[in-house]
Amino acid sequence: MATSELTTTVEVVSRRMIASGVVELLLAREDGRALPMWSPGAHIDLVLPDGTSRQYSLCGDVGDLRTYRVAILEEPDGRGFSRRLHQEAVVGSTWTLRGPRSHFELAASPDYLFIAGGIGITPLLPMLHQADASGARWKLVYGGRRRASMAFVDELEQFEDRITISPESDHGLLPLDVWLADPRPDTLIYCCGPEPLLRAVEDATRHWPPGALRVERFSPVPSDDDTVDSPFEVELAMSDLVLTVPAGKSVLDVVREAGVRILSSCQAGTCGTCETPVIEGVPDHRDFVLNADERAANDYMMICVSRACTRRLVLDL
Repeated sequence: MATSELTTTVEVVSRRMIASGVVELLLAREDGRALPMWSPGAHIDLVLPDGTSRQYSLCGDVGDLRTYRVAILEEPDGRGFSRRLHQEAVVGSTWTLRGPRSHFELAASPDYLFIAGGIGITPLLPMLHQADASGARWKLVYGGRRRASMAFVDELEQFEDRITISPESDHGLLPLDVWLADPRPDTLIYCCGPEPLLRAVEDATRHWPPGALRVERFSPVPSDDDTVDSPFEVELAMSDLVLTVPAGKSVLDVVREAGVRILSSCQAGTCGTCETPVIEGVPDHRDFVLNADERAANDYMMICVSRACTRRLVLDL
């Protein structure tokens, strides 16, 4: 139940531009204590005083708990969060950090194919090191608009023939039809990047075994679904409350209005912060976090976006 997690103040102890439009920050706890353990694929929230936050993948050494490393792409057409970090996250500045958490963990496999687009390299970078340490076979295909805008290219060169760096300016779009033409039952595919790449990889792997592809999204997929939402009830087992969730209002909003504390961040079904255990009922999963098996199990739901297929849900809140 997502009611608490580490929230602390961190200081920027190192800053450098590692590619065009990409800044790398090393963050350490202001109180000098060790940061929480994490695993490849984990991300943190950086939180502004007004409560707005954004998720950034951890891309450093999992064994170094003195600092967290993040790489942030400045998005000129975004909502200003990345621009503010680029301008204000100087050495010595302090920021609120929440997390870490992960719904993009590296499962054990003898063989991996990693596909990165642009800043999507960040969650995959620690995965490469873990796969390498495990003795697994693996390949990385890394695309971007141009080489100068692709982060960590120099760092990746240590892996030599296991990586393919393919800037669009030099080679065009990634040849997914070549890399994904033949399904391999013992291979897991991990992909992170912009939405067009994720959709292209999803389309190109439809003939692969179920569960072979794992993706991470940091923005919701626009929906053309014109389904009309219906009201339903949620019973909060720990709080002894029964609440009505009307059309047009999320479970998260209704639960908070009833005075029940629960964490959330993105409120778009992408970060997993508000993951809540389901005791009874069938959720209408609308998140971008759970995989097909997790959805079918109906053990958890993201209450910021998901609704109900049944007239009542019983939640462990």
